[in-house]
This record gives sequence, structure tokens and C-alpha cells, in this order.
Amino acid sequence: MSQGIGLVGLYVRDQDEALAFYVDKLGFRVHTDARNGDYRWLTVQHPDQPSFQLGLFKPQAPVLDESTAQTVREVVAKGAMPPLVLNVDDCRATYERMRANGVEFTQPPEERYGNVDANFRDPSGNGWKMIESRR
Repeated sequence: MSQGIGLVGLYVRDQDEALAFYVDKLGFRVHTDARNGDYRWLTVQHPDQPSFQLGLFKPQAPVLDESTAQTVREVVAKGAMPPLVLNVDDCRATYERMRANGVEFTQPPEERYGNVDANFRDPSGNGWKMIESRR
């Protein structure tokens, strides 16, 4: 029997915009894109992690009522959600490649705590910390 976390979801303001960002700018690939009425189950994967999915979900019914969905949209847009971490082999080179692809960084690569890291946000406001992994 195998156990573990297979998917983590993010709330995004627009799923098509998020899909373009994660696929075209970050290099993820689509895993699942299924619709059930107004609800869309959209997940992407990092090419080096085929067993893990990142869900790009719109805050909406049937999961949330409209008032809660609006609050969630506002919190995400402010960048108030906990950041996600993207491990990379070379933070500076990945920073340059991602910037060339149009990713806007909130912090360029910096050395601290024995690592090199940089910060960016997706179009919905979700924060990311990109850290050079020490393998």
C-alpha cells in the first residue's frame, strides 16, 4: 500500500490565466482538465514530479458559498496565503529563464541561510519561494 500527498490545491482568480502561467511560463504540464457544469477540475504537474499534482481551482460553488468565495479571492489577491516552494538546481539561471518568460519576481535571487532563493507571485497573487536545492 502506498500513501502520501498527491495533490495540493491553489485558489486562482481565472483558471485559463493560471493555466497559461503555470504551463507557458513555469514549464508545468496539464494533468487533468475536466468540467462538470460550471465547475472545472484543473490540475498541472511539474515535469520532474509526475506523482504530484497542483490544483488550480476557482473559489466557487459547490465548495464555497458566494460570500466566502469573494473573501477568498480578496485574500489570495493580497498575497496573504502561505507561499509554495519550488526547488530548482540553479536559482539564478532559473530566475533569468523565468524572467525572460514574463514571470514577475518580488525578490531577485539572494544568498541567505546557506541557500540561494528568490520570490515571485502567480497572476492570482499566490506567493512562491524558489530555492536552489542542495542535492
